[in-house]
Amino acid sequence: MSREPEFRPHRVVVLALDGLLPFELGIPHRIFGRPRDAGRRRLYEVVTCSVRPPGPVQTDADFAIQVEHGPEALATADTVIVPASYELGPVFEQGVLTGELAAALALIRPGTRLASICTGVYVLAAAGLLDGRPATTHWADADRFQRFFPKIEVDPDVLFIDDGDVLTSAGVAAGIDLCLHMVRQDHGTAVANDVARRMVVPPHRDGGQAQYIHRPVPDPQQATTSSARAWALGRLHEPIQLRDMAERESMSVRTFTRRFREETGVSPGQWLTQQRVQRARHLLESTDRSVDQVARDAGFGTAQSMRQHLQSALGVTPTAYRRTFRAENGTAPALKR
Repeated sequence: MSREPEFRPHRVVVLALDGLLPFELGIPHRIFGRPRDAGRRRLYEVVTCSVRPPGPVQTDADFAIQVEHGPEALATADTVIVPASYELGPVFEQGVLTGELAAALALIRPGTRLASICTGVYVLAAAGLLDGRPATTHWADADRFQRFFPKIEVDPDVLFIDDGDVLTSAGVAAGIDLCLHMVRQDHGTAVANDVARRMVVPPHRDGGQAQYIHRPVPDPQQATTSSARAWALGRLHEPIQLRDMAERESMSVRTFTRRFREETGVSPGQWLTQQRVQRARHLLESTDRSVDQVARDAGFGTAQSMRQHLQSALGVTPTAYRRTFRAENGTAPALKR
């Protein structure tokens, strides 16, 4: 009789560097520390390490943190996350690793998933791990980052980029989006949504960081498109015309489209497709509805239309997505960027 494989939580190792931002250091612990399986076992184990032996690591605040693990913890990781730091020295100023940091990164096993939050991307870039690949960082630093690392395809507009085994995110709160995305990839929409709900954050934010560059906070005296978005989310299964959304806000189509892009970073049509893909994923994961029914309920109309959109967004067909998600390991397929 075959024995079930021994359960082992996915090990996330967070690399704490001097000058780190406490908020960003806490994101992986808060998000990956929450998910549990049906037997209440933790799905992740989160460990913090330094590039030096255990001891204090200075933050950008008026306190240090005591780190209990040295760089050897990196050799045990399934995922390594590098949060932002304001004291990266030669990494930030010259785009090169210190000997200490290079030795620590060399301990990471091949095939380990790597992720960065905000300027933590400089560490991955200086290590040569992003050459020829897409990446993002905080919009205010994107031009400088691109000059330092011309071999990287820098996208300053998105909240995060998933390039398979390497993921990068924009500034601060985009680290939450990235970590929720990784939970969603590992264990599905329901688990990620539960984590988001307990954290009182949206499970998926619309648009990219471009919406924050010129208009950080909408003028309270100016009409927004939020009501139209809420209205559309309640009827994704129905045909939704741009003029119908504009009428909800008493705007012309032209004004509505411009305002919508300013607020979300994408066009109304792109936003609707994103929401319908998310709805389809949820239905494929959590119900036994046929592909035709899921297509209708998600607003794609036909299975062929849904298949084309999921193939474009996820890189798989609806049937393959469902089969992979429900496979014995319970993981969902990786999204294409």
